[in-house]
Parts: sequence; structure tokens; C-alpha cells
Amino acid sequence: MQKIREVSPERFEALSLEVFRYQAANNPVYRRYLNLLGASPGHISKVREIPFLPISLFKKHLLQTGEWQPERVFSSSGTTGSTASRHALRDPEWYRQQARAAFAHFYGPVEAYCVLALLPSYLERQGSSLVFMAEDFIRQSHYPGSGFFLYNTKALLESIHQCRKNGIPVLLLGVSFALLDLAEQHPTDLSGCIIMETGGMKGRRRELTREELHAELKTAFGASHIHSEYGMTELLSQAYSQGQGAFRPAPAMQVLCREVTDPLSIRPPGKSGALNIIDLANLDTISFIATDDLGRVLPGGGFEVLGRLDDSDMRGCNLMVADL
Repeated sequence: MQKIREVSPERFEALSLEVFRYQAANNPVYRRYLNLLGASPGHISKVREIPFLPISLFKKHLLQTGEWQPERVFSSSGTTGSTASRHALRDPEWYRQQARAAFAHFYGPVEAYCVLALLPSYLERQGSSLVFMAEDFIRQSHYPGSGFFLYNTKALLESIHQCRKNGIPVLLLGVSFALLDLAEQHPTDLSGCIIMETGGMKGRRRELTREELHAELKTAFGASHIHSEYGMTELLSQAYSQGQGAFRPAPAMQVLCREVTDPLSIRPPGKSGALNIIDLANLDTISFIATDDLGRVLPGGGFEVLGRLDDSDMRGCNLMVADL
């Protein structure tokens, strides 16, 4: 794990191949998937040759590499009637360390911020990795005003006011619909604060494009930028956008783009397709995930999220899911 903590861009490919061979040998579901593809780990010498496991298998299996007992299991919210994804966690402290390191890579130590979390839909259920991360950020903060604000808007605004008055940096982390509710009901000057949306209307409001959402929030809060966090139940690493479009992945994470109709074919930077994610922090589960997000990888390693695959887009390797 120390190699993952200290991974550099120059060492990322070599370490990814090392993790791939370890997981190919010790993850039964992934090994079965590679066998169905006829992919021999010994013949794979580049990251772009690695088969990525369809993310839907997190709904069918509690994926594990090696033998260990989960300390916690994260679960996705999903939609009514849908099957939730589950992600087993061997060591909660490992996730805490990775989440803190990813945030610090872009924003500095989280303890320097008053962390205000507006995550109602996540707090109302069990198993959210986002709530787990926010809880840790709140505990790490040096400021007693940090906390969750379920529906207590008055207390939230008072905490922001006191922080701004005393020159304390503010991180307002919120699910999209809750930030929109705040913007419409209590427009206020939040310039100088980091306003970070985590995506998701969760059926509470009409879906907006990211550009529409950010425009409304900037107008209501007097902000020059709205930041974004890209994470999911199936990942232990996060990517962040600092309000200028592209997401930048944590050091332990890398994103590639695959052909929608040929999932084993990787597209060059600048071309759109479906996103594959390498998350080395997922050492104990699976680090090579074929997501259902559509996007584009940019020169330099950043990426954009352009939408979601629908059933008509599913091709190739996803047809093997029934056999796993």
C-alpha cells in the first residue's frame, strides 16, 4: 500500500500492471471475467491492454481480492426498484487516508477548512461512502462550526457568516438539489467560499446539465466558480473540478476512454466514449472499472463527463455479465 500512497505519474503504469496481475490472480470474479475474454495476464504489458470489469458487477457480487472480512460495506443509493452497488471495505482508515490525500492534492489539508456538509438524501440512508468521507473531513477540521446540516438552513447560514467574518476558509459540500434549494430560498453572498457540488438530483428536482446548475448557483451565491467532486460507491479515490470544466483525478486514479461499441478498444485523448477508471486505492477489490459514464479524456490527464450510457449503448463485454 505504501507504493500506492507514493505513486507518481512516472510510476503509475508500472504499478497499475503490478496491481492488475495481483487482482487477476486473487479476485475470483475478475479471474473468471478474464477467462471468458480469453485474456492471459502474462500477455498484457500495457495499461491500455488491461480488460476493465463492467461496473454493473458491483451489483451482483461483493468483489474482493484475497481473503478478508469486510469492516464496512458501502452501498449506492440507486433508484426505486433498482439493485444497489456494494463495495466492501477492508480497512476504513485506508479510505480515510486516500480521501484526505486526494482533497489535499488540490486544495491543501482539509483541517484548514470549516467543512459544512449539505447532504440530505445521503444522510437519510445507510452505507453512503460520501457521508463517510464528509464525516471524516468534519472530524479533521480545526473549526467547531463544521458539521452536517440536514434541514437547519438558519444554522448553516450563521456558520458561514461567522467563518467569513473571522476569515476562516469554508468548504460547502452539497448534493446538487440541496444546493439549488438553498440558492432559491436563501440567495446570499458566498464569494470566497468553496462551493462544491457532488452531483445528483436523486429524483427531487428536474435534472439540469452541469453548466445550467453552475450558472444558477453562481448567480445566487455571487461565486466566480462552482467546484465539483466526482466519486462513486465503487471508487475509493475522487476527482475534483475547481470550477473550470475538467475533472482532475487523485494521484492514485487515472481515467481512459473506450469505444462504446468495442469495450476493449481505448480511444485517444480528445475523443469521446465511455470512461474506464483505474483506481489503485481499490487494491482489495478491483482497480479496473468500466463505468457507465460517457466522457472525454483530455491531454494532460483531465477528463469531462458528458452523460450516461443507456441500455441501447451496452455492447461487447457487458454481455458477459450474465455469465459471472
